[in-house]
Amino acid sequence: GVTPPADLAHIALSIGEPKHAPPAFVLETLRDAMAGFGSYPTTVGTPELRDACGRWLERRFGFAPRSIGAAQVLPVNGTREALFAIAQAVVDRGSARGGAPLVAMPNPFYQIYEGAALLAGAEPYFIDTRAEDGFLPDLDAVPASVWDRCQLLYLCNPGNPAGAVMDLALLQRVLTLAERHDFVVAADECYADIYPDESAPPPSLLSAALALGDAAFRRCLVFHSLSKRSSLPGLRSGFIAGDARLLERFLLYRTYHGCSMPLPVQQASIAAWSDDAHARDNRALYREKFARVLPILAPHLDVQSPAGGFYLWPATGRDDEAFVRELYARKNVTVVPGSYLARDAGGGNPGAGRVRISLVAGVDECVEAAHRIADLMQGR
Repeated sequence: GVTPPADLAHIALSIGEPKHAPPAFVLETLRDAMAGFGSYPTTVGTPELRDACGRWLERRFGFAPRSIGAAQVLPVNGTREALFAIAQAVVDRGSARGGAPLVAMPNPFYQIYEGAALLAGAEPYFIDTRAEDGFLPDLDAVPASVWDRCQLLYLCNPGNPAGAVMDLALLQRVLTLAERHDFVVAADECYADIYPDESAPPPSLLSAALALGDAAFRRCLVFHSLSKRSSLPGLRSGFIAGDARLLERFLLYRTYHGCSMPLPVQQASIAAWSDDAHARDNRALYREKFARVLPILAPHLDVQSPAGGFYLWPATGRDDEAFVRELYARKNVTVVPGSYLARDAGGGNPGAGRVRISLVAGVDECVEAAHRIADLMQGR
């Protein structure tokens, strides 16, 4: 029911869809591999792709060479598909202790986690992430009885929407809980290659497992994607890595779906995972956007630069839905109401009063959007 001003071009900062130019060398590799569309691909992927993913993990997180084996990596058609499917593969409706199986997740959260839990026949359990806790999940607030019923815990590191980073100590606490209560940890790490400080990249759940002496990554699965790292959301390419026993079961499940990655996409993915320079350039673009946008917004909104990812998560000082509606109606900029990304789990909706701003457009567009938001706040 809103008609935005016709004299202002629409600026979309709602969906987390990177708009940076895809790496030219990846597109060239894809074009050169087109003949591969003439063959059925296997669900497990080529050895070359699994090797490229494993070697990237070792470079990115500082693991020892060849510490990631072929059986510990499985290519997937984007992490969205895999994050949904993993719940279907690991949740056992018949073995819950003390009630229906639980799938726990941070709150706010990526909506796939909740849908995956419901369609797996599980009950979602929301762990609030609030400003007073640094937007990190408060593990101590979860009763032991909940952990006992938990079969799967989703994490997002760096987080969506606040961009908070779980450090190694917190990830180790998660793994200690997983061992004590016997649940699987699915760490969505799709923003792991977007961070502000080159000397302090966010750690992986696998880093925590290795620090605890667990080279088999028991109960651990991490999800990585080329969508954010390489600005290739349409390639639908990612991988899971971790516990080989879980991946063996997951591979069997996915084989029946026909969820195999086309061979040309696998070749393009090998090129992308094998190169780190373009990811550094990508990070530099996001840093520039934060550096230019934050000084414009800070006088008007309670906003901070995130520790990872490309979202801003400001407090608006008013109803978030009304703010988003007014911003569109008066300035033709779209963002997401924070309450839409969260649930009221008994302590109020932790997204209420906030909005998610995705700095995915070009630098100039992001700066223009920031000025429009500032104008809106001044006008009010």
